[in-house]
Parts: sequence; structure tokens; C-alpha cells
Amino acid sequence: MRAIVQRVSSASVTVNSEVVSSIAEGFMVLVGLGTDDTHEDMELIAQKILNLKAFPDPNTGAQWKATVVDRGGELLCVSQFTLFAKIIKNKPDFHKAMPAESSKSMYTTFLERMGTLYDPLKIKDGRFGAMMSVALTNEGPVTFTLDSREVPGTASTGTSTPTASASASKGREGADKLAQRNAEKALRRAAWEAAKREKDGVEVANSNEAQQSATN
Repeated sequence: MRAIVQRVSSASVTVNSEVVSSIAEGFMVLVGLGTDDTHEDMELIAQKILNLKAFPDPNTGAQWKATVVDRGGELLCVSQFTLFAKIIKNKPDFHKAMPAESSKSMYTTFLERMGTLYDPLKIKDGRFGAMMSVALTNEGPVTFTLDSREVPGTASTGTSTPTASASASKGREGADKLAQRNAEKALRRAAWEAAKREKDGVEVANSNEAQQSATN
């Protein structure tokens, strides 16, 4: 499960020229569900959003000290299946996004869970499956990307994003490939320098021979 969280001073959703939802200070949240997401992923993302310290302390003004709950802010959530797009030959492929029927049920449960954890009146929604116009004023700008599969200890695993161990493995593979490229580059450099020295030596020898011939 993925979420794009933006800190806003205001946000709204319009469908067919009608404003169907709006908030003042809080979070604008785009929510994407993958084919293998479970309730564990949903719970994790809900907790992460509500506990994210994205706001300044209301008393001291110190940054990154307060959550949306601390500020009494609102949340406007919009379902966004395109967060699971894979670009193939410049064309988006959505096979990793959860099908509409299943995602609608889980998305609704996600909103209910957010309301239970915080305040149902503070959780706003767009219109699932509709063509929506989303307007917002991003304060900062401040934007965060959350992914349930990037957190160590997540119960579920799948293809949405690499698990922590898979990410570490890819990191090691990347480091090994970089080291190999650097070694190959060093060998090519050494070969080039050796060839240059040999060429320079031949040119010097030819020059000496030419000078001796001219003297004789």
C-alpha cells in the first residue's frame, strides 16, 4: 500500500463542477492499493499517516514536532490506483494495482479505520472511481511518500515493493556492480596509458633515427 501525503492549508475535490469534499489545515492523502495488499498494510499506513510529525510545534514553532492529530487537522483522502503504475515503453501499466471492486472495499475500510484511530468527522473523501479535480495549497511545500513494504517487520510480503531484505540484497548487488565497473575502468585506463607510453617510445626512437641519418 502506498500513500502520498501532502501538508496543506486547504484542499478540495470537485466532481462534475461540484465540490464534493474540502478541508482546511491538514493532509491531502493519495492512497494506492496493490494486488497483494492486506489489512496489515492498511493498518500500518493508517498509523504512519496519523503519527507523522509533519507540522511545527504550535507553541514554539519548531519544525517537525507535531502530527496532524496534535494540530486537530483534517485529512482529505483520494483513491489513486496510478501509484502502482509501471512504465513500459513510455506507457503506464496498472497490473499491480488492486482491481476496482476489491480496492473499493479495502479503501472504505481504510477510511473507517482512520476515523476510528482519530475522528470520523476529520476524515474526508473524494468520490471513488469518479473523474475528480483535486485542488490544494501545499504548505512548504511538504510531501512524503509512504509505502507499507519499506518498513522492516511488516507482516505481509509481496510484489508491491521490495521487502527490507530484498532491498538490502539489491543494495549489495548495486555495490558489487559499481566496484566491477570501477575495476574495468581502471584496467582500460592502465591499458590506454601503456599503449600511449609505447607509442611515445616508438615516436622518440624514430625521431632519434631520423636525426642520426641527417647527421650522417
